[in-house]
Amino acid sequence: MSTETILNVLNLQHRFRTGAGLEDISFQARAGERIALLGHNGAGKSTLMKAVIGLLPFDRGEVSVCGHAPGSASARKATAYLPEAVAFHPKLTGREQLKLFARLAGAPRTSVGELLEKVGLAKAADQRIGTYSKGMRQRLGMAQVFLGRPKLALLDEPTSGLDPVARHDLYALVDALAEQGTAVLMASHALTEIDAQTDRVIILRSGMLVADGALETLTRNAAMPIRFRLQARDDAAVLFERFGGQRINGARVEFACPPEAKMATLGEIAALGDAVSDLEILPPTLDDLYRFYAQDEETSR
Repeated sequence: MSTETILNVLNLQHRFRTGAGLEDISFQARAGERIALLGHNGAGKSTLMKAVIGLLPFDRGEVSVCGHAPGSASARKATAYLPEAVAFHPKLTGREQLKLFARLAGAPRTSVGELLEKVGLAKAADQRIGTYSKGMRQRLGMAQVFLGRPKLALLDEPTSGLDPVARHDLYALVDALAEQGTAVLMASHALTEIDAQTDRVIILRSGMLVADGALETLTRNAAMPIRFRLQARDDAAVLFERFGGQRINGARVEFACPPEAKMATLGEIAALGDAVSDLEILPPTLDDLYRFYAQDEETSR
């Protein structure tokens, strides 16, 4: 991954009349980096993206894309944006729509066929967009994102409403963007799958940045317990008496220990020999970490 900084956000603040929108947000995105932007509805994800693309003025702080101010011609040329609800003219074909975007972006129209192939729309290129499924419209939106090889791609809930196959294909396109050197900032609620699709996680809560780092870093900083699931060879009573926790169907025991005690616990389990027929180690998931970092202060007390 390159060390080139594509997006720089420093002490960003934007306040709505109804309350805080963004409060003192600072982070950077490097070339080829895939960043998941997480947060509850109203946490500030879309507000942040609108500030980055120059659609929303901010009260304080700095934002730059490749060194250029948001909304400037240079920043717009370097940035691609895919909203959650993509909208195209239903009477145009996919090829016609993408050619129009290419002309507006100053990209060669000869690249349209290649991009339609890349996103899996080659066979549907000359069908009217009004006949496309949501997954096909999202693919067309991703083709638009690829136009002009942007330095920064902002994807707002790109997998919303897609089936598992369509989500898998879209994440493959995100990977292709990163491989060509594009910094990708992707807002998502799909916590069960996005941990394997990103290099870094940023979590917003009520307009404030409460976590920023690789999944391993966030896990270590949270110091959340690690769960063990043991399968007894005969009776789980021995395991339950030794480790406590919860008995499951009389044959399994599930319990937790602090991260620093993991190796010592493994040693204790190994010492039980044939009493244990199987073992699973369950580290905190992204869903667990999200709940830990995104919970309200009042809830965490």
